[in-house]
Amino acid sequence: MRDIVFTRRSGWIPNVIREDGALKLMLGAGAVASHAPRTFTFPINEDHFAVIREDLARHLLLWSAVLPLCDDAGTRGGLDERAAVALLDPILLSAPADVDSLFQGIRWDRGRLITHGADIALLERGQVCAAMRAATETPDGTRAQEYFADRRRAERGAVLGPLDAAILRYTGQYLHGATVPRRIPDAVDRALLPEVMRVIATAEQACAGMRIGRDPRRGKRATDKRDWDGMAAAVDAAVREAHPQLVDDAIRTVSFLMCSEAADRSRNTPMEDDEETAGDGADLGEGARKTILSFTDDKGVEKKWRLDHPRTAGVEFWEFVGDRSAGDNEVFTIEDEERGEGIQLHFYADSIARITTAREGEGGADPEYYVEYSLVDGISGYRKLVSAFVRGGCAALDEHGSWMSDAAELERARRRRAAQ
Repeated sequence: MRDIVFTRRSGWIPNVIREDGALKLMLGAGAVASHAPRTFTFPINEDHFAVIREDLARHLLLWSAVLPLCDDAGTRGGLDERAAVALLDPILLSAPADVDSLFQGIRWDRGRLITHGADIALLERGQVCAAMRAATETPDGTRAQEYFADRRRAERGAVLGPLDAAILRYTGQYLHGATVPRRIPDAVDRALLPEVMRVIATAEQACAGMRIGRDPRRGKRATDKRDWDGMAAAVDAAVREAHPQLVDDAIRTVSFLMCSEAADRSRNTPMEDDEETAGDGADLGEGARKTILSFTDDKGVEKKWRLDHPRTAGVEFWEFVGDRSAGDNEVFTIEDEERGEGIQLHFYADSIARITTAREGEGGADPEYYVEYSLVDGISGYRKLVSAFVRGGCAALDEHGSWMSDAAELERARRRRAAQ
C-alpha cells in the first residue's frame, strides 16, 4: 500500500510517500528503454520529513544531489539506496557551511537548482545554501537553458555584450545555435530593439537582390549551397564593417537569418518562377524547337516531355532530377531522339557530356556517336547548359564551357581544378 503524504505544487519535485508503514522519498528521473519515466524511492525518517516539508531549499538541494544517482541507474539498474540515504543527514540536518562543503565533493544537478531560482553567482562560488534563499517551487526551464548556453559560449571564449545577446534573442538562437532563426522582436528588451533593427537593416541591404536558388541534385526542396555561402559572406562582411563591436555569434546569427529566409522563399517559389529567375525559361526559337525529349536517370527510369506539355522542358527535367536524384543515382540524360543528340549530366563529377550521332547505323549495325566533355561550375552551370540544350541542341552548347573529346583530358582538368 502506497500513500502520498506530502507533495509540492510542482509535480516533479520529489514526493514523500508512506509505503507499508515506512516513509520514503519518491522521485521520477530518467526513463526506461521504452522512454517511459522511471520512479525511484528510498527510505527517510520523521526528522528528514520535517525538513523536507518546511524547507524548500533543503528539499531542492537533496533532489539535486540524488539525481546523479538516478542517472547512474540507467534504464534498468536500481538506485544505489545506500548512497542516497547517506545524503540525507548531511544535506537536511547539517549546518549551511557543512552543506556547502559537501557539495564541493559530490556530483549534483546544477541545472535543477537554477531552474528553481538559485542565485547563479552564489552557486558558482560554492555557496549553495545562500544561493537557494530565492528558490521557488515553480520551475523556469529557460533559466537553466540560458545558463548552460552561456557556459558553452564561455568555454570557446565567446562573451556576449548586451547587443549581442539581444540579437541572438531576436533570432531565437540564444539557447540553441542550430535552431532555425526567425524574427522575434518581442523577445528583445525594448530599449535595445532599435539597435537590433539597425543591424538587421544593414544585413538586409547587403543581400538585397541576391537569391538562393534550388539545387534539385539534392532533392526537391534543397537549395544551392554556393548561393547560401555567397549571401552569408556578403552579410557577414557588411555587418562586421558597420557594427565592429559585435561578436562572431551575433554576426553569424544575422547571416543565418538572411540566408534561411532567402532559402525559404526559394523553396516556396513555383518551379516555373525559379527557372525564369535563373534564366532558364527563355522561349524556344522556331528553328530549334524540340517536339519530344526523353529524360532518364542512372536507374533506367524514363520520363517523356512533349511540346504540348503545359510546362517547359527545363522545369520538367529539374522536377525529374529532384524526384530521382540520390547518392547512388547521380547521372541524368536528356535525349532528343529525333535529332540524334543528347546531354548526360554527371553530378558526382561536376561534368557533362554532349553526344551527337556521327553516323547512323546501317544494316542492323549500331550508330556511331561523337562524345565531348566539359566541367560544370555548380548547379547554376548545369542550369545554363540544360537551358541552352533545350533551346538549341548540342550546337548551342559551344559557347558554354571548354569541350574535350578525350575523357582522360577531362579527368586531368578535374584534378587541376580540385588542386586550385
